[in-house]
Amino acid sequence: MTDLVLPSETNPLNNLFGGELLARMDRAASIAARRHSRRIVVTASVNHVAFNRAVPLGSVVTVEAKVSRAFKTSMEVFLDVWIEDRESGVRTKANEAIYTFVAVDETGRPVAVPEVTPESELEISRYDAALRRKQLSLVLAGKMKAHDATELKALFE
Repeated sequence: MTDLVLPSETNPLNNLFGGELLARMDRAASIAARRHSRRIVVTASVNHVAFNRAVPLGSVVTVEAKVSRAFKTSMEVFLDVWIEDRESGVRTKANEAIYTFVAVDETGRPVAVPEVTPESELEISRYDAALRRKQLSLVLAGKMKAHDATELKALFE
């Protein structure tokens, strides 16, 4: 998704509101999750957001969203946010985020989603890391015992 930062979307420093960027990322991520699953999708969690760089008024902002891994009914979506220099056209990565979506049927019940087959080095890296992030989330939520989190244990062996 590519859009322009307008005055009504900025804070007193003339930078894009963080909440506005979160909304843009949520929309882009939901489109990626829906395209992957071909189902209705709902945001389950915002797992990570890094506001590394301010996004100034007038910037051209591109939010790139891609499903990094699919589990039984959920999908991790990795987002990269780019800003384009107005004069040179050079793109710079400004922010990133990781969202989780669940595919549901018309009654809101979770449904199975297709697997993801990573191809590039970046896709493989994000795919592998997604399982570690999921296990960490499950352990922290008390839904998985730490000794069962094999991907996390492997980091410390």
